[in-house]
Amino acid sequence: MFDAEHRETLLEVNNIEVIYNHVILVLKGVSLSVPKGGITALLGGNGAGKTTTLKAISNLLASERGEVTKGSITYKGEKVARQNPAALVKKGVIQVMEGRHCFEHLTVEENLLTGAYTRSDGGAAVKRDLEMVYEYFPRLRERRKSQAGYTSGGEQQMVAMGRALMSRPEMILLDEPSMGLAPQLVEQIFEIVKAVNEGEGVTFLLAEQNTNVALRYAHEGYILENGRVVMEGLARELRENPDVKEFYLGMSDEGRKSFRDTRSYRRRKRWLA
Repeated sequence: MFDAEHRETLLEVNNIEVIYNHVILVLKGVSLSVPKGGITALLGGNGAGKTTTLKAISNLLASERGEVTKGSITYKGEKVARQNPAALVKKGVIQVMEGRHCFEHLTVEENLLTGAYTRSDGGAAVKRDLEMVYEYFPRLRERRKSQAGYTSGGEQQMVAMGRALMSRPEMILLDEPSMGLAPQLVEQIFEIVKAVNEGEGVTFLLAEQNTNVALRYAHEGYILENGRVVMEGLARELRENPDVKEFYLGMSDEGRKSFRDTRSYRRRKRWLA
């Protein structure tokens, strides 16, 4: 069982700034800590900086003309700023991109096997892990011979996550796993995240707009707005925080609030005062 009080830090992001195209400041002093063996949620609306934070960690910013211009990122005590993204994969950091990227022309099973490309522990070990993935994603076993491009959005999300597991990661950066999925599928995906976390000891840092479901499964959370961390803490404490309940969960002490009722939120948010 994950113990938030006695934890070993796996990833440390310290006061980073990210600029795109040399002029657009997207992240403004973001700091966060991800404990080993836990599920940490990175929350906030569209454009808050969640995806940029994940790409900064996995060193994928350069492909979008972005760069970390200030601060540091360390994984297991080692700075990662100058490391090749492929080298980070070999060290156990895998990012599952937003949008369920699959090789559409390959079958589900062929997609999964691409995740083992960097491994050197032999075919028998890869076969065992393929069975492990099918245990977590029984739907993929049923669809293993189907072309990935013809599977559903939920199945493609499972393929992307299963492919990440095939690389035997220590940490998965999971970007918007609920995007475009029906509520029932969202719950199923998060149940699998929880099962993988508990069963395989994989650490998760997940970026998610669905604050309600993320805080039910995460151990800790950070809320981003306009490229800044505006709130952080244990997930159970964030769920009970009045501002989080009102502005992110749509609830207040008076009951459910509509968006119109919360328009004044930018004028009175306590945490930015």
